[in-house]
Amino acid sequence: MKRIGTNGALSRFRVLDLSQVRAGPTCVKQLADFGADVIKVEPPDSVDRQELYVGERDGADMINLHRNKRSITLDLKSPACHAILMDLVAQADVVVENFRPEVKARLGLDYDSLSRRNPRIILVSISGFGQDGPYMKRPGFDQILQGMCGLMSATGFADGQPVRAGAAVIDMVTGLYAALGAMTALLERQTSGRGQWVQCSLLHSGIALMDFQAARCALEGEIPERVGNDHPTSMPTSAYPTSNGHINVGAGGDKQWQALCRAIGQAGLAHDARFRSNADRIANRAELNAILLEAFSGETTETWMDRLLQADVPAGPIYRMDQTLRDPQVVHQQIIKTVPHPRRTVVSLIDQAIRLSRTPAQLHGTLEDKGGSNEDVLRELGYRHDAVHDGLNAMRGHP
Repeated sequence: MKRIGTNGALSRFRVLDLSQVRAGPTCVKQLADFGADVIKVEPPDSVDRQELYVGERDGADMINLHRNKRSITLDLKSPACHAILMDLVAQADVVVENFRPEVKARLGLDYDSLSRRNPRIILVSISGFGQDGPYMKRPGFDQILQGMCGLMSATGFADGQPVRAGAAVIDMVTGLYAALGAMTALLERQTSGRGQWVQCSLLHSGIALMDFQAARCALEGEIPERVGNDHPTSMPTSAYPTSNGHINVGAGGDKQWQALCRAIGQAGLAHDARFRSNADRIANRAELNAILLEAFSGETTETWMDRLLQADVPAGPIYRMDQTLRDPQVVHQQIIKTVPHPRRTVVSLIDQAIRLSRTPAQLHGTLEDKGGSNEDVLRELGYRHDAVHDGLNAMRGHP
């Protein structure tokens, strides 16, 4: 498949995607959606193997992660395939990989090797724990790092066990940091003319994700505890059951607290000595939640949404995923887009979250069939007829 979408914000860049699982593909997806020519490098297995934690090629996760990409097949242990890859590196701008550090060096894909072939290349390396140190050889996966970065210890109810987040948040944030790093390096290259090595780890990204919780511990020695759905430093900010579901309420600050008291028909509660200030409300959160739980359980979520929004109290329903996708604002914003698929006719994908007014992201299609661009890429590299024939055999794993 020849590249498509040549008028995007990043259309002048070529990206080689050597990554698997989620963090690396999340990084590359950001670049692909804005028009970069992304070539996914895959092993030439005779039967498509599932990508770890991502599933079948025609499954929702794989389709959503790998849209807007071409595909070539290379056995990175083969000298012939390695030569093809290095020819690609010579013409590329960014390489994204998530090999363990020692594997990268063994395959000759370390930054020094790549930069000797192309001094302008930007290598984005994503790892579980970093490129050096005592944990550098450990495998790193989202849930493992959710535990190690402090997220799970701060998630869940006080009398329960640590709980993982319901999404792969460490993988996602690492991928986004990696994409930011790649684009920062591309911007700097305009001045220096030189590439550089961008490194992101799930461990560091996870700690960064903890933000104020990590900062409070580092600066003040405060260890965050599990407080369920309550906000640790602002009350009442929590989730409450209604007569037909659940609702989130975020009445931060005294003004919103007073408005909430009026909205639930208990204006005098704002002057109760137990709840006058935010510090009082945090200290007496159990008593406060008991009062609010009883109040909210008497009406539907829809009734409370009307009352709270009229009172200018931040609130929102707690949706199942299907309800989220049907929400009027989600529909209006066209957050779900459809694209063609060779075997499923059309598929629905989550649109790029960043919106640019003049050069917006575009979803052109899903990842092509494995190796679909083998011949096109060889010809783009300038290979002549016999070399194309030999190259295709190498790319397919044939001697």
